[in-house]
Amino acid sequence: MRKEAMTRKRFLRRLLAVALAPAVPGSWLKGSSVQASQETAKLEKLDLEWQTLLAPDVYSVLFEENTERPHSSPLNNEKRDGLYICAACYLPLFDSQTKYESGTGWPSFFSPLAGRLGTKRDFKLLWPRTEYHCVRCGGHQGHIFNDGPQPTGQRWCNNGLALWFVPTGSRMPPLRT
Repeated sequence: MRKEAMTRKRFLRRLLAVALAPAVPGSWLKGSSVQASQETAKLEKLDLEWQTLLAPDVYSVLFEENTERPHSSPLNNEKRDGLYICAACYLPLFDSQTKYESGTGWPSFFSPLAGRLGTKRDFKLLWPRTEYHCVRCGGHQGHIFNDGPQPTGQRWCNNGLALWFVPTGSRMPPLRT
């Protein structure tokens, strides 16, 4: 199981979430409709292992649930065909065919690849939002909003630092173990 250092900020966020959250059965992973497969089987690493593998800003977004500055990701301008994968464990999360320009300053998609993301309630800004994470490593990706294009009407607003882009025809990195 991943060990987390309890910072004051993290403690206050969790306290607020518990105080305001409705009773929700299970965790974000248990609430997912994902059948455990080899590709989506839970990857467990200690925080220190992730800190060694990832740049500090990437670690901060993925495992401390921070948000990068808007308009700072080169992925905003990525227009090629390919897959967007988790920057921590390399699980494919989005197909480029679902990416669109939302005008928000973050890469946005109207639909993820099936079974790759789990959700939970987030009260960090006091009002509830739906946060989503990679089902394999638990890395924080972004938030879902209901102001996206058809066919889903959803905007999966992702931190660019939480993703890598793999163009069609390029070799996919093997899943981290």
